[in-house]
Amino acid sequence: MPGSAERVALLPAHEQARRIRRGELSAAGLLEACMGQLERHNGTLNAVVTVDPRAPEAARSIDRRLAAGQDPGPLAGLVVGIKDVTETAGLRTTYGSALFADHVPEEDALVVRRFRAAGAVILGKTNTPEFAAGGTTWNDVFGITRNPWDPTRTAGGSTGGGAAALAAGMISLAQGTDLGGSLRIPASFCGVVGLRPTAGLIPTLPSPYLWDDLQVTGTMGRAAADVALSLRALSGPAAESPIAAPPWSPGAREDPGGGDPADGAPDGGSADGGDIPAGLPDRPFAYCPDVAGFGIDPEVEAVCRAAIDRLRSAGAEVREIALDLGWARDAFRALRGHWFVAQLYDGLDRIDRYGVNVAANLRAGLEVSARELGAAENARRRVRERFVKLFETFAALLTPCMAVPPFAAEENYPRQIAGRPMRTYIDWVAPTFLLSLPGLPVASVPAGLDSTGLPVGLQVVAPPFDEALALRLAGAVQARCPLGPPPCLEAAGP
Repeated sequence: MPGSAERVALLPAHEQARRIRRGELSAAGLLEACMGQLERHNGTLNAVVTVDPRAPEAARSIDRRLAAGQDPGPLAGLVVGIKDVTETAGLRTTYGSALFADHVPEEDALVVRRFRAAGAVILGKTNTPEFAAGGTTWNDVFGITRNPWDPTRTAGGSTGGGAAALAAGMISLAQGTDLGGSLRIPASFCGVVGLRPTAGLIPTLPSPYLWDDLQVTGTMGRAAADVALSLRALSGPAAESPIAAPPWSPGAREDPGGGDPADGAPDGGSADGGDIPAGLPDRPFAYCPDVAGFGIDPEVEAVCRAAIDRLRSAGAEVREIALDLGWARDAFRALRGHWFVAQLYDGLDRIDRYGVNVAANLRAGLEVSARELGAAENARRRVRERFVKLFETFAALLTPCMAVPPFAAEENYPRQIAGRPMRTYIDWVAPTFLLSLPGLPVASVPAGLDSTGLPVGLQVVAPPFDEALALRLAGAVQARCPLGPPPCLEAAGP
């Protein structure tokens, strides 16, 4: 039987936070439980690549402040993993690149400063492909990150270390970034919740590409409520960033996507039905089985369709629609190439020293013409206009997150989708990167397990600036499609 420490480490973050505030759990005790999971499983998963030796004292400081009646912040005592492309003062940040294997920043990134100000304890850095280039997680510095549900399979990427650590109970929350699916892909493969928020909701600072509105900073959690909790603490404009979004608002209720069983929280509600949670719009939802128009693995689509049927059984109106955005694939490729050139501009003279994925993206970006960029921006506009029109009828769009299930960890990418060879090596992530284009809030929530016991994610696309709805609907799905922890952890739920 699992011990109490394992159960505590696998609690949703919002429940961990509640227990710490009530004095039922100490910050030091939670960190110890998470470190125990790291010691048991990180040797296999390779999710956390650098541990912060200052973490125990940070946890004890939170406990002292709570004992003195002080409020350390809304994330008091929660254990956080920071993606290894995000700067941490005094703690190695390699960007997954051998060129920066010993790099130690002098200052925290903005999101890290906000985590600390909210009372979170930074456990360390989570693995990423070099400069977050890829839908799987491996690099020449630390190697491959593996999936907690089956260590022979990939955890996805590029925030794969964060997702694997989260699923294994090593951390309470995972910080990450998302350009073409880097929060949603690993969330889907590892059975956790990830949110791509509106650009600028959590400003990405520092950044060489200051006007970047394609890559965003966000979080993952074991429950939709956990992501909502993190948004309250991390969102808000910054004077240094020209990219900003309206301040986070949970909407009609205080706890979007979790906490209260009436809101469809993962710790409330039932997988067998019940009313659709209060706070969701009394309007139909749309379901599209394949937004890329290139095919979806039949098992992946079957799991997502079963989740849709559970929502219908609970009283939701979900209409299947045809929505093929595959025509915008070239637009994303052009914008991605431009992004890499802008982001790594100061290193263009050393393209041959980067890994294969980064070098290929830089070379492709250098070949993009002004005409192609103009066409890409116009295509991006048309995608957003299509969604604005769609939201006149539907409250949100639901669609499979991935076209394929998790594949072998040693593979950089799969060679085919539903038996069809891919046209380019990134076609397999088209269901996520096409939904990066319109700049809308997009969540990935576990929809169930396939026949081999691997998680399948369902994307929730919400109207502009409505992260609250994306998380509320994600919570409703999660309440009706519970996964439990990966069986290899041999840890039961709380």
